[in-house]
Amino acid sequence: MRNIDTMTVRSEESVLSTNKVIRNTYTLLAMTLVFSAVTAGISMIINPPMLIAIGALIAGFILTFVINKKQNSAAALPLVFAFTGLFGFALGPILNSYLAMANGGQIVMTAMGMTAATFLGLSAYVLTSKKDFSFMGGFLAAGMMVVMISMVALFALPFFGVHIPALHLAFSAAVVLLMAGFIVYDTSNIVNGTYTNYIMATVSLYTSIFNLFIHLLSLVGFLNDD
Repeated sequence: MRNIDTMTVRSEESVLSTNKVIRNTYTLLAMTLVFSAVTAGISMIINPPMLIAIGALIAGFILTFVINKKQNSAAALPLVFAFTGLFGFALGPILNSYLAMANGGQIVMTAMGMTAATFLGLSAYVLTSKKDFSFMGGFLAAGMMVVMISMVALFALPFFGVHIPALHLAFSAAVVLLMAGFIVYDTSNIVNGTYTNYIMATVSLYTSIFNLFIHLLSLVGFLNDD
């Protein structure tokens, strides 16, 4: 009887701990998305050269390693805002380039709506079903490797005089599917208690949302290209 009581207490503590991680993760995620929107707006007004935007992305990427190292320290929270702020700032010139297109506002809003619908739909499914999608880890890692190799190839091909728009379309479609998979995988790990640190859980989900939006923007822009 004592063992059963002990197991019950531990189970309740585990549920409370998981619920706290879920609550903290989505609260911080919402705050960082708002902060990113602010820095993106500032960047759109300033309209920095694309080179600076790329530099902001690189700096943000480097910060993810620092955040991982400092995830349990007091510095983690401001580092997360610095990371998401840099990524938001990098969006400015990209959004301006789309807004300069015909139906640019519609393209951006469509991509934004599709991103929100995809994230909320997938998250709601995993949060309510509580299914374990940890088995997807290997497939997602392999998919990320393919995406990285494809990205290098797409960057190199123009130097050899090869320009195939359909390849960029296929690449963006693949990234959209991959990011959807990561959202399901990360949410499952949060719900099932695999992720115990809300800082890293937030960074993972934010990165997936960011990449999902960028490549949905590319797809919608391609389909609306006159």
